[in-house]
Amino acid sequence: MKQFKPYDYLFIGLSIVLSFIPAGITWHQAGKQTNPLQLVAIVKIHGEVVDQFPLTEGGKHFEKTYYPADGQYNIVEVDGSRIRVKEDNSPDQIAVNTGWISRTGQLSICLPHQLIIEIQAPEGNDEEEELILPI
Repeated sequence: MKQFKPYDYLFIGLSIVLSFIPAGITWHQAGKQTNPLQLVAIVKIHGEVVDQFPLTEGGKHFEKTYYPADGQYNIVEVDGSRIRVKEDNSPDQIAVNTGWISRTGQLSICLPHQLIIEIQAPEGNDEEEELILPI
């Protein structure tokens, strides 16, 4: 205990408090996320958009089956403000195990069938972040 100086405890305490700042910023930004009434689920197969579903609280519940190739199928379920891959015949079942997605930027991916479901804010939304690549 003699190795610590009086201000060491202050610096340790300050370091602990400062370590929680990124978590606080993330929590604050998640609270300001786009209203779920404005979200759209985009379904892509082989990189091409095949469907778009508006995700609204209290919206319709339905299922749709996609056939990306012969012998492959994906059953996508939409339940109001969330969407998931309910069933598919891929060997790893990653998309099925992902479960429901409902927030901007979330993805459900079935690689063997090249099916991607992505949640996005509708086009023209000013709050959408831009990807900036270095030159």
